[in-house]
Amino acid sequence: MECTVNWTGALGTRSGMGFVAETGSGHTLVMDGAPDAAKPENGGQNLAPRPMETLLAGAGGCTAYDVVLILKRGRHHVLGCSVKLEAERAEVDPKVFTKINMHFTVSGKGVPAAAVERAIAMSHDKYCSASVMLGKTADISTSFEVVEI
Repeated sequence: MECTVNWTGALGTRSGMGFVAETGSGHTLVMDGAPDAAKPENGGQNLAPRPMETLLAGAGGCTAYDVVLILKRGRHHVLGCSVKLEAERAEVDPKVFTKINMHFTVSGKGVPAAAVERAIAMSHDKYCSASVMLGKTADISTSFEVVEI
């Protein structure tokens, strides 16, 4: 796996702290820094997600992928899955994530709560590389609800 991240600020773009990531699979991801009122030249323009937001989103995508795949392999009729992540960060540098809550909403027909709970646990404990890595610095908690459609 590889990725190249290029700073776009020197190109005269709107944001002095913009970045474009080019992934090994051929996709691009735009990121920007938060505005800095004290030193605008050191801040972004809030034109795209911040790098740490993309990290959190990646963890959400990784675990949601696992949950859906595990439920589908269990032959459950899953019609939707979302995960809302809320994170807290350390007050001082490096401002790592210290707490993350992942709340899953799984919708479908006859999907047992026990199967969803098991899928989340399997993702969290074994399959989701992002969650396992972030779990080295953050206390990760999970919750879920099942919506019958």
